[in-house]
Amino acid sequence: MAGELLSVEHCLENHLPEQELKEVKRILYGREHVVVRIGLVQNSIAAETTAPVAVQRSALHNKISRITEAAASCGVNVLCYQEAWTMPFAFCTREKQPWCEFAEEADFGPTTQLCQELAQKYNMVIVSPILERDSIHGDTLWNTAVVISNNGHVLGKTRKNHIPRVGDFNESTYYMEGDTGHVVFQTQFGRLAVNICYGRHHPQNWMMYGVNGAEIVFNPSATVGGLSEPLWAIEARNAAIANSYFACAINRVGTEVFPNEFTSADGKPAHKDFGHFYGSSYVAAPDGSRTPGLSRNKDGLLVTEVDLNLCRQVKDHWGFRMTQRLDLYASSLSAAIMPNYQPPIVRDSC
Repeated sequence: MAGELLSVEHCLENHLPEQELKEVKRILYGREHVVVRIGLVQNSIAAETTAPVAVQRSALHNKISRITEAAASCGVNVLCYQEAWTMPFAFCTREKQPWCEFAEEADFGPTTQLCQELAQKYNMVIVSPILERDSIHGDTLWNTAVVISNNGHVLGKTRKNHIPRVGDFNESTYYMEGDTGHVVFQTQFGRLAVNICYGRHHPQNWMMYGVNGAEIVFNPSATVGGLSEPLWAIEARNAAIANSYFACAINRVGTEVFPNEFTSADGKPAHKDFGHFYGSSYVAAPDGSRTPGLSRNKDGLLVTEVDLNLCRQVKDHWGFRMTQRLDLYASSLSAAIMPNYQPPIVRDSC
């Protein structure tokens, strides 16, 4: 049942007259902006999870190459794929094999080489989230996004800051919290950052990308309806408002079935899938407006134009950054992490 509803937009478009639909969308999403053209990709896996690793990866490479070509035909300047796009989201199975075999070098692995070719061919910045194998540091695995310039050069990488421990999602079997901080990448098309998946639940994580000057923050994710769907439309939009940048929420689609049963931290019976990845990718602007979401159950490419001048205009208008009081919170947090900390609670002694 979870995967049957196509999208809220589909329901509205099939039941409201054109003028009423336009007004409803204005209320829901606000006004539109233009300048840099960005693209978000959501997709299902392209081969069975029982297929050889090379077959699964190759099928996804082919699928995403075609979608990237479509993005190029739409004039996309910056394109971001979903979290761990080269593989099924197998991390919650807690099985090391064969899933660790999907890991590859961030700087020169086969997926990065493919993305370099596509970026140069289409004059497009590409954000490619993968499972990284760091051979220099003992074959450590990381959940990583590689950022590739529109000239085909690897600008750098950023790693997932927050690792979930909720329900099926306990990914520390494979990788731990990232060590790259809150990197911002200066590109020809603006200053970009990547807040990977579970980091969207942490306001401080969003905040630091803004402090470091990001204008567009991508949030490539993999999350299922039974867990997070009520939060999905809120978190990236709130982050865009609070931090005066564009926030791009990306979620995969489909139900991925694995060969062996696994259990969760919620006491559910053993099962072979996490549930329905509900897509619904969207972009939110710093003034609170947002695009409609993509489908809940189909592959999709969202293309929208954003005016990066709006970041500064909203800062000037609302003054959120000017009134942020980082000094106040820096001192309070420094105190709060100390072992002998006592919260300043005033209690009624009567």
